[in-house]
Amino acid sequence: MVSVSGYFFWPFLVLAALSGLGCRDLLQTRHAVLRNYPLAGHFRFLFEAVRPELRQYFFESNQDGRPFSRERRSMVYDRAKNVEDVLPFGTELDVYDSSYGWVNHSICPKPHGQDDMRVTIGGPDCAQPYSASLYNISAMSFGSLSGNAILALNKGAKAGNFYHDTGEGSVSRYHREGGGDLVWELGSGYFGCRADDGGFDAEKFRKQAVDPQIKMIEIKMSQGAKPGHGGVLPGPKVTAEIAEARGIPVGKECVSPASHSAFSTPVELLEFIARLRELSGGKPIGFKLCIGHRWEFMAIVKAMLKTGIKPDFIVVDGAEGGTGAAPLEFANRLGTPLRQGLTFVHNCLVGTGLRQDIRIGASGKLISAFDLAGAMALGADWVNAARGFMFAVGCIQSQSCHTNRCPTGVATQDPLRQKALVVPDKAERVANFHHNTLKALVDFTAAAGLDHPNEFKPEHFYLREGLREIMPASVALTWLRHGALLDKSHNIPGFSTYWDMAEADSFNPVKTVAAAKSTHHQGAH
Repeated sequence: MVSVSGYFFWPFLVLAALSGLGCRDLLQTRHAVLRNYPLAGHFRFLFEAVRPELRQYFFESNQDGRPFSRERRSMVYDRAKNVEDVLPFGTELDVYDSSYGWVNHSICPKPHGQDDMRVTIGGPDCAQPYSASLYNISAMSFGSLSGNAILALNKGAKAGNFYHDTGEGSVSRYHREGGGDLVWELGSGYFGCRADDGGFDAEKFRKQAVDPQIKMIEIKMSQGAKPGHGGVLPGPKVTAEIAEARGIPVGKECVSPASHSAFSTPVELLEFIARLRELSGGKPIGFKLCIGHRWEFMAIVKAMLKTGIKPDFIVVDGAEGGTGAAPLEFANRLGTPLRQGLTFVHNCLVGTGLRQDIRIGASGKLISAFDLAGAMALGADWVNAARGFMFAVGCIQSQSCHTNRCPTGVATQDPLRQKALVVPDKAERVANFHHNTLKALVDFTAAAGLDHPNEFKPEHFYLREGLREIMPASVALTWLRHGALLDKSHNIPGFSTYWDMAEADSFNPVKTVAAAKSTHHQGAH
């Protein structure tokens, strides 16, 4: 007769319970962390459950590229899960912070509207205008994100009737399988229409651009997270799927230059835009950039006036935008933040009488109804977001994007890790997040006494200037009147000097700052 010591009973029971929990973790489809890290993944949820005591030590909110605050992440997660996002005991933001901003409410709030929250993009030369949602998925490439993440994002975009920007990695099989509306981003590597020498291939572009799933084409001039920086995709990372999407050889190093080879002057950029519009059958063509030297963007505006060619849209990317990996100094100290860049672009177009024909999009840490309302108050027609939708598909900001060891299967090409991301579940969350964010924007708009978000103006958006002064953006920032820059006698601080330096045929300034200032100073007298 075999007897079992009682000393083995309790350890056996514990191990059996843990084994059962581990099996359950592997089989469930709601939490990617638990699928990749059975048992151990529960510690993540334990730590997140700790409320104010340890929160300041984790997920600190800031504006220089580090993680979002826990509150903003939780808001995205709640909306993605269709959970009401409420907060007891009032705001936890520092209302005395010099960067704090807000929108004032009305004493006579409006009833909630039923508008579909869309904007039509396409200027006078566009044959196929596109009706876009006010909130869309910003540029994230296949290769940076896993196939499952791309598929979940695109299926969510299709379900919610909003667009998905491909990023410069071009259109992959996962974008096509999802069936959602696409904006094809064209970077300096010309992926998807790349010639053997790395330049632009017009015929390859035409064949892909006429695809009905592609609604617009966006030329990437620069991105906020690392403006003025190219990239190298090492050969070992060029898998068969990535090579297929980008039109490059498998296993060979691929270089994306810091600047484009298809054009080198503002006039050539606009001629390239006109060429793409013709090759695509008249689809909206625009460009995305993070504002750098002001005279360079003004040179593009002058080229619009000289040639009569205008982009259908411009997307302004703020320097606070994120990426999978960027040099620290680029992420923190290079490029213009969204608020300043957006208002500058809007003012330049208003000041030259071009604004009515060109739509403006905005991107850079915009995930809440306030973010959307604030961007629209400062000149945006619609908003794009990357980070919020990444959270919706399961990103937990582990900041391991560049290691290929993403714990949730979002930013990895490891086939085992990305299996943890269950596409149907995450696609639903993407659609939920979009729907609930726009619903919150409707509520926000009604509370401000407005009928539609496009009615938000600078006077609705308040800023704290310094530690004491509180001003509406209509006073705190400069706003140009229609055609102001076309008046030769103008002397507008922050604009006139750079306008005088800009030249339609070159991105280089034709005058020094001192000479331009002297010219306008003399003109003022």
